[in-house]
Amino acid sequence: MSEIKNLKPECIWRNFDALTQVPRPSGHLEKVKKFLLDFAAKAGVEAFVDAGNNVVMRKPATPGMENRKGVILQAHMDMVPQKSPESNHNFETDPIETWIDGEWVKAKNTTLGADNGMGVAAIMAVMEAKDLKHGPVEALITADEETGMYGANDLPTGELNGDILLNLDTEEWGEFVIGSAGGIDITATLDYKEVETEKDDVAMRVTLKGLRGGHSGLEINEGRGNANKLMVRFLREAIKENEARLATWHGGNMRNAIPFKAEAVITLPKENVEDVKQLIEEYKAEFIDQYKGIESGIEFFAEDVETPKMQLPEEIQDNLVNAIYACQNGVIRMIPAYPNVVETSSNLAIVDIEGGKAAVKILARSSREDMKEDIVASIESCFSMAGMKIETAGSYGGWDPNPDSEIMKLMVDLYKRMFNKDGIVQVVHAGLECSVILGKYPHLDVVSIGPTMKSPHTATERVYIPTIAPFWELLAKTLEEIPAK
Repeated sequence: MSEIKNLKPECIWRNFDALTQVPRPSGHLEKVKKFLLDFAAKAGVEAFVDAGNNVVMRKPATPGMENRKGVILQAHMDMVPQKSPESNHNFETDPIETWIDGEWVKAKNTTLGADNGMGVAAIMAVMEAKDLKHGPVEALITADEETGMYGANDLPTGELNGDILLNLDTEEWGEFVIGSAGGIDITATLDYKEVETEKDDVAMRVTLKGLRGGHSGLEINEGRGNANKLMVRFLREAIKENEARLATWHGGNMRNAIPFKAEAVITLPKENVEDVKQLIEEYKAEFIDQYKGIESGIEFFAEDVETPKMQLPEEIQDNLVNAIYACQNGVIRMIPAYPNVVETSSNLAIVDIEGGKAAVKILARSSREDMKEDIVASIESCFSMAGMKIETAGSYGGWDPNPDSEIMKLMVDLYKRMFNKDGIVQVVHAGLECSVILGKYPHLDVVSIGPTMKSPHTATERVYIPTIAPFWELLAKTLEEIPAK
């Protein structure tokens, strides 16, 4: 059995398999929107694309269930487009190639899209099912969650009729999430005038790769290496001790992914080449030792390249390197009431410096608005000292936990009865759309669940097969047990 569509429960895996054949990276969702509308037409349920580019579906109650509270099933249609260095995958045109590795489903050298394709597949299974008992059900499949929650932010008010929101975007089976962090994108930019490279200097491309990367919310507390933060340690010393000059720097490619690779082109006097190569070996050994038990594939090496004609002015270079070195990254504070949950963090996600333009992009998260404002001010202060322009965008608030949630208590009780285990009520550091949707529909009773998946936002993303069946069983039983209005 090598095809995922043959896995059980068939209603989930068949739909997820179909979804993997539809390109759907964030920002390129026309194909998946058509796919979902065509599916709804075939299933015989109402569906439309709203003003926020979200797909909304509506399915009436089964006979005798018309008096139950309305349920909104919610997931996002886009996926993070990450791939391994050896992959030639084009996320805008190519299907995801899946394979079964023991008890896990993985993709071949790319993100799998289980985040949040598993949630979408579960919604599709509910919408097409003829044997489920349920009250009125709506589906809200949002657009571009991964790049700024644009679909949720542009969700029209007055569109949804439900009383309960089941978000299907949690990644640990058995957890019932009732709160999440807010976030904000911070971008620092600078235009500069390049200067000519010293005519006798040579150049090398320095590459750091092989880091695990990961989800900048869920895995920020695991101490994984950030390629930009490691690269800047080397660059600062090479500039200071070996007369190196910076020509270009590119690290990271997604705001919500811990960067796993960075490349910089430096120029330097010929007589210093061997010293710099030795410095690279020393830092490589240092990184491997510092991240022992966390990172296992670190590669750090240099290649000779043609000397670029232009490079950064020395003062601009020094200011940028110092600011990136000083920028806060990783966990900043834990939640006092939930000491195992990160409260505030910063992900130095992207560095792009070349051709007279420098841009640094950071995603800051916090479950407290005042701490989110504090980390923004801290990062703004850091890059302002380098003369950079600071802009913020995509701000969304945290989802305040409701320990008295009726739907959470129902699902935890069902979980205990069905599986003879205690569910874990949790607050997470990842950003969930629940907070944005609650801002528009504050009456909703909300909980988030999902099957187990690991390393979303990386080419090692995988979903744990044994958790799909109980996830589906609990979802179906919950719909059957929804209380009356």
